[in-house]
Amino acid sequence: MAVSQDYIDFLMDQFSNFGEVTYKKMFGGAGFYKDGVMFGGIMNGELHLKVNDATRPLFEEQGMKPFSHGKKTKTVPTYYCVPVEVVEDRDELTSWAERALAAAKEKR
Repeated sequence: MAVSQDYIDFLMDQFSNFGEVTYKKMFGGAGFYKDGVMFGGIMNGELHLKVNDATRPLFEEQGMKPFSHGKKTKTVPTYYCVPVEVVEDRDELTSWAERALAAAKEKR
């Protein structure tokens, strides 16, 4: 199922405090980029952000799970689903996106 343009537009607006963010549609979802680095994406219809060992507990404390896909449910522990209340709070989402970008840059 392809992601809706309305959801992408909503997230782009939510990321407006984060500076210049771009997106690229891929695999029925979309990837979000800043400074040429992918820090998050819409996967399975939900926003996921890049994590590292320091930020993963923040997501787990909120009960969030890593991205999973496929018939055998393969998990991708480097991207975690973002809580709805964070997605809806532009300032909080900016803070989470900053940490996600830092995690993405350290893996380069």
